Amino acid sequence: MPTIRLTMSQALTKWMVNQSIEQFDGTKAPAFAGVWGIFGHGNVAGLGEALFSVKDQINTYRGHNEQGMAHAAIAFAKQNNRRQMMAVTSSIGPGATNFITACALAYVNRLPILFLPGDVFANRLPDPVLQQAENFADATVSANDCFRPICRYFDRISRPEQLIQSLPKSMSILTDPADCGPVTLSLCQDVQAEAYDYPSSLFIPKVWKIRRQVCDQNELETVIKKIKSSKKPLLIAGGGVKYSGAENELKQLVELTGVPFAVTQAGKSCLDETNSQFVGSIGVTGSTSANQLAMESDLVISVGSRLQDFTTGSNTLITSSMISINIQNHDVIKHNSITLLGDAKVSLDLIVNKIGHFCISENYKNDIQKLKSLWDEEVNKVTVKSDKNSLPSDSQVIGAINRNVPKETIVIGAAGSMPGELHKLWNSHKIHGYHMEYGFSCMGYEIPAGIGVYLAEPNRPNIIFAGDGSYMMMNSELATAVMMGVSTTVVVTDNRGFGCINRLQKSTGSEPFNNLFKDSFHRDLPNIDYVAHARSMGANSEKANSLEELEILVKKCINSKDVNVIVIDTDPDQSTEAGGTWWDVAIPSVSPNKNINKAFNNYLSKKKNYRDK
Repeated sequence: MPTIRLTMSQALTKWMVNQSIEQFDGTKAPAFAGVWGIFGHGNVAGLGEALFSVKDQINTYRGHNEQGMAHAAIAFAKQNNRRQMMAVTSSIGPGATNFITACALAYVNRLPILFLPGDVFANRLPDPVLQQAENFADATVSANDCFRPICRYFDRISRPEQLIQSLPKSMSILTDPADCGPVTLSLCQDVQAEAYDYPSSLFIPKVWKIRRQVCDQNELETVIKKIKSSKKPLLIAGGGVKYSGAENELKQLVELTGVPFAVTQAGKSCLDETNSQFVGSIGVTGSTSANQLAMESDLVISVGSRLQDFTTGSNTLITSSMISINIQNHDVIKHNSITLLGDAKVSLDLIVNKIGHFCISENYKNDIQKLKSLWDEEVNKVTVKSDKNSLPSDSQVIGAINRNVPKETIVIGAAGSMPGELHKLWNSHKIHGYHMEYGFSCMGYEIPAGIGVYLAEPNRPNIIFAGDGSYMMMNSELATAVMMGVSTTVVVTDNRGFGCINRLQKSTGSEPFNNLFKDSFHRDLPNIDYVAHARSMGANSEKANSLEELEILVKKCINSKDVNVIVIDTDPDQSTEAGGTWWDVAIPSVSPNKNINKAFNNYLSKKKNYRDK
């Protein structure tokens, strides 16, 4: 058998550049579009040298924070519908553990990313090495074992030849439609530099084809019969529609049958939202129209959704029968669903071909249009300009921006107030124009995500919504974006604290405490100049003192080829009251606070609405 002598790191990088993934259109693209790295003693000599040797074949990007680098890589994979991905590397110790939050984010959202943290010496001769977390009960444990519960696949490479088995296994997970998620190869730093005679066959270029599982015919027939017998069906489109490339099939089904569709956070913008069957977002952050239809429906068809609590109103919103179409067996059985285990694109196509002349009634169509009209009126009301003497709400900021960006703009966000408001209020005119991380609801994702989205789609403008709380958590990647020549516009809504949780705290009966600056322990109230801070990172930055100024700045910035930051003060107490549904947030059962006791009694009454199956 022909062999080639390489260090473990050289073998890893040589293998990476020879992996490709088949795209939706049948073409192929490099599986790994880049590697993000911050070097330290645990990876600079081994993997760093190997990455340099392939720098003309795969880009290595340098970030300022390991978590931020991983967020950028995850966002890239998400915007590419899991058909391309990136790897990230760090030294051992804090560099590796800085990855943990991002790894959990990828795990929850089922997104592919390859983590390559350095690890301790396999030979243990310098034990304990710098940054090593010694475990007195188990010498085989290192800090990188923290990755184990939040990875789809974990392997510690303690011998160079272990790559021969581990790399194909890793790629099988990264490209698996059902089990996709983060993979961690923990690289012992001495082994990174060790040589081995690898079989040349390991480096033969390979094109990975993401499988499309065909559904069971018996399940399909059951689903067809159930749909045909329904009177008021509602379809919920999740992220699986995008990852399967099932947009056209979804469009055909809803237009053929008239069945209305709502979207989850991950599913939003799977179709142009001017589609006449679109009824808005679903769940806790949903529209009144979609949630009303969900409550009155006699059949809900979930496509590619994991049905988390924000989608289902903590399992109280949907009480009718449910069909679940999903590639993941764990998801397809939720809510005692009628199951259709299979690829979304294939399954929807089969339903379209077998549904016959089924169509919803004219009365149901009229009900849908009435609800849509009422919701449109509500959206227009909450997104109009405010009184000049008051601070604008988040919804008014969204409206001002939505009216002044090109239709192909990609909107980016994560935790806090904005995901809820954007899910309800943002109008996505073009498909894949809504990029929201709400599975892990991770503050700090926003700015790094803007980098990843730009790398995925550099020809589309993008705009990032970040509250001042999120900005403070991960602003370092502004400097990375500037350094890389990224084009993005960041809107920082400054409500002087964690406004979203402050509202939640008050809604559960508690007094405002430890969320807004004014309600936190302080000697002096912070007065942070975000404009000056962003400029110090190299970004263009300006303050909008009104919604009118915001509209002017957005128009100016959105098509510029720079990193632009716009700061605007907002009211922390305002949010859109219309839409939404109940969300289970446990209330103390005993408290000296009468407001909490009242909230607890209301909580008990709401819990009675949990579906009993």
